[in-house]
Amino acid sequence: MERKSSDEKNSDRPRRKPAGAAVLQDTVTEAIQRALFEEWAERGYSALRMERIAARAGVGKAALYRRSKSKFELVTEAVKSKATSITPIPDTGSFEKDVAKLMRRMAATLRHPLVKRILPDLHAEHARSDELAELLESVTRDRRAQATVLLDRAIERGELTKDTDRQMILDMFIAPLYWHVIVQHRLVRSADIQRFTNLVLSV
Repeated sequence: MERKSSDEKNSDRPRRKPAGAAVLQDTVTEAIQRALFEEWAERGYSALRMERIAARAGVGKAALYRRSKSKFELVTEAVKSKATSITPIPDTGSFEKDVAKLMRRMAATLRHPLVKRILPDLHAEHARSDELAELLESVTRDRRAQATVLLDRAIERGELTKDTDRQMILDMFIAPLYWHVIVQHRLVRSADIQRFTNLVLSV
C-alpha cells in the first residue's frame, strides 16, 4: 500500500480558520472609524492622534496598527470606505427627478453633524498637505463619475444634448448645497432642493 507524503496528509486535514491577529473584525474596524471621525470633528486633522482614536474606540493601539501604519493611512481607508458605500441613484425616468433625488441625498450627507465639521477642515488641510489633496481629488473623481451616470441617462432620453457642458453641471450638483449648508450653516428645505434642481436644469 502506497504511503501518503506528509504534504498529502496535511492537505487532507480540515483547515483551521485564522484567529487572533489574523482576523480583522468588522465591528472593531467600524468602532475605530467612528472614533476617528468623532476625533476629527472635535480636534481637526492636524490634532488627530492614534492613541486618542484607540482610546475612544475602546481598543488597543495594536488594533489600529494592524489596520493602518499611520494616521494618514487610517484616514484614507476610512474616507474611501464611506465614499464607496454610497449606492447609485436609481433611474427615476427623468433628469429633473434624478437631480432632485441626488440633491436630497447630498443634503442629508452634508447635514450630518460630523460631516459639517470635518469637510471644512478637510478642505483647509488639503491646501497644506499633498497627501490629503490627492485623497480628496481621488474621492471627488469617484463621486463625479457616479453622478455622470445621471447625465448619460438624460442624453439617452434626449433631455440633454451630447455637447452638454458636463463639468459645469457636475459642479452645480454640489456647489450650491455646499455653500448653503457648510458655509452658511442653513437648513435645506424642500423649496431649496427644487431651487437648486432648477439651477442645474438651467445650465
